[in-house]
Amino acid sequence: MRSIWNGAISFGLVSIPIKLVNATESHSISFRQIHTEDGGRIRYRKFCELEDREVTQGEIGKGYEDADGSIIPITDEDLSSLPIPTAKTIEIVAFVPADRIDPLQMDAAYYLQASGAPAAKPYTLLREALKRSNKVAIAKFALRGRERLGMLRVVGEAIAMHGLLWPDEVRAPEGVAPDTNVTVRDQELDLADALMDTLGEVDLEDLHDEYREAVEEVIAAKAAGEAPPQAPEPAAGGKVLDLMAALENSVRAARESRGEEAGEHAEVKSLPQRKTTRAAPKQTGGKKSASTAKKTAAKKTTASAKKSTAKSGQGTKKTASKSTAKKTTAKKSTSRKRPA
Repeated sequence: MRSIWNGAISFGLVSIPIKLVNATESHSISFRQIHTEDGGRIRYRKFCELEDREVTQGEIGKGYEDADGSIIPITDEDLSSLPIPTAKTIEIVAFVPADRIDPLQMDAAYYLQASGAPAAKPYTLLREALKRSNKVAIAKFALRGRERLGMLRVVGEAIAMHGLLWPDEVRAPEGVAPDTNVTVRDQELDLADALMDTLGEVDLEDLHDEYREAVEEVIAAKAAGEAPPQAPEPAAGGKVLDLMAALENSVRAARESRGEEAGEHAEVKSLPQRKTTRAAPKQTGGKKSASTAKKTAAKKTTASAKKSTAKSGQGTKKTASKSTAKKTTAKKSTSRKRPA
């Protein structure tokens, strides 16, 4: 990997020569600007305002525009000789637990590569010290014309550095959260928990950029003179009026996508309050079933005798049919008197 910065890590009185290399790479598809009428490339040319002519890259330098509009030239030599210790040094200033770092501060990631054989021993020492302490190092360094904050941590057998935004560069979340009072019920939280459990975890290695793949398919189709693939019609969406129903449907859909039985409703049964609500209909259904059984017993004497005998626990299948008929007749008589 090509280094983008050479310097050293300052670890107390220990100096570790290192090279800074990018730890990430972009796989996004880039496009060129073209003239839509004939497909010609659109290019930008750099002109000098005073001479009104195009200049080459070698003739271009840096300049700071003052408040009055005047330009103050700044050379690379001016920046390389800045009177700060971090001009060519990653200066470690503290060691803190990793959870002290707000993810909002995380910026670009780099690998710190040991530069030469003499750097191997102190590099390994710092790496092992970070491992044993379960901490990360906070450092200051200068890159691309400004001093930056960084976090050093161990990745495999290497030391990585994440650029960090300065605390005053992170905005406070004022006015972002809803400003209305919202009450979330326990049943809704239970269903949200059930949905989270059903979705479970994911191996990040299994995730991929579907948008980039779709763009590549469009490019390949047009290059072959074919019609590009059409996007499927989006599902008709509506305003969610019932949050509980939406959560239940989400859990059901997640279970089905995982190959679980669609008929199971574990997310609802797992809610204590919803269990109580569903218990009443089951009892009511039981009474109706029992009443229906009695009416059926009146019409079908023999079948009723068997059911009645099984529910009361009196007698067995071997009971004589005559004795059963008498008991059934008595029950039938009692059942007719109850409505009056």
